[in-house]
Amino acid sequence: MSARIHNIAVDCHDTYALAGFWAEVFECPRQPEDLPGDPEASLLPPGGPMVLFLAVPEGKTVKNRLHLDLSPTDRTRDEEVARLLGIGATHVADHRRPDGSGWVVLADPEGNEFCVVRSEAERAASAAPAGAAPSA
Repeated sequence: MSARIHNIAVDCHDTYALAGFWAEVFECPRQPEDLPGDPEASLLPPGGPMVLFLAVPEGKTVKNRLHLDLSPTDRTRDEEVARLLGIGATHVADHRRPDGSGWVVLADPEGNEFCVVRSEAERAASAAPAGAAPSA
């Protein structure tokens, strides 16, 4: 028997605000019982484990030891990066390569880094032989 991820916990100062940012990232609602000032808040993103936001007194001081890599489902990596910057993410680093591979490092409003990689469709298109139509 193996283990599965029950939830991903994110330490933060403002659970409600950070859950709100990530609710927009995942395009899912906050839980109705979560209120401003609560010591925890959670999200249930489609297809993923619960994301739990926990209030802690200390601030983030160094690079995350664990981070999320996001792959957009209905847009390109570059479109997703633009959308996330528009909802409050900040740009940290750009590791996109001329061949289209690579990733972009962003941070949420409390400084937690995460990466945006190419969508499945973009990866499939780049793997198709030159001149061939990508498979569905």
